[in-house]
Amino acid sequence: MHGELAALGIKIAASTVWEFLKAGGIDPAPDRSVTTWADFLRSQAGALLACDFIETVTLTGQRQYILAVIEHASRRAVRVLGATAHPTAHWVGQAARNLVMDLENAGAAVSYLIRDRDAKFPALFDQILGDAGIKVVLSGIRMPQMNSVMERWVQTCRHELLDRTVIWNERHLRHALREFERHHNGRRPHQAMNQAAPLRVVPEPIADPGRIARLDIRRHDRLGGVIHEYRHAA
Repeated sequence: MHGELAALGIKIAASTVWEFLKAGGIDPAPDRSVTTWADFLRSQAGALLACDFIETVTLTGQRQYILAVIEHASRRAVRVLGATAHPTAHWVGQAARNLVMDLENAGAAVSYLIRDRDAKFPALFDQILGDAGIKVVLSGIRMPQMNSVMERWVQTCRHELLDRTVIWNERHLRHALREFERHHNGRRPHQAMNQAAPLRVVPEPIADPGRIARLDIRRHDRLGGVIHEYRHAA
């Protein structure tokens, strides 16, 4: 503003311009033009996905690579896209195609997907998502906090499943991941969602003392007791 006025031959101190902007509640131009990473995540949360690879080892010593995707807004793991010992470009590309089809079937409007710079992501992965209107955003080098929601899910998956389960083979791993995905989406309480699950709202608190005294809670085990879920008896 000061420069444009000077170009018109109007002499005014820069501090005077700043006083006018301050009175109008407008920050200086450099600050207005900067979008922080946190601002980006908050503004795009409803149309933002994140993905990552998780590594684990089976009982036979075979290394397995798990590819998973999560929604930022609801913390819902859209899908564990698959597990394989050989994450080739063809396999990862097919996982991207499956994700796009799942999103289209669900009518989900996704604009961005965050991923790290892992070499297991081929150019084909970004291309398939780009053709579907999803822009891939890369996190910084050695900056896992830029993909914190996905990193938190990876930590949860390790602590609550992979570190507590002896995985026999790839087939067993896929079964365990399906069970954990159902648990995470439908039953597991999330502190960030006030103890709701992505696909389950928190019920109204029980206020009747008589009903509380007659509570009959049953435990339902998944994966042989690795995961516990609690429900009212029918």
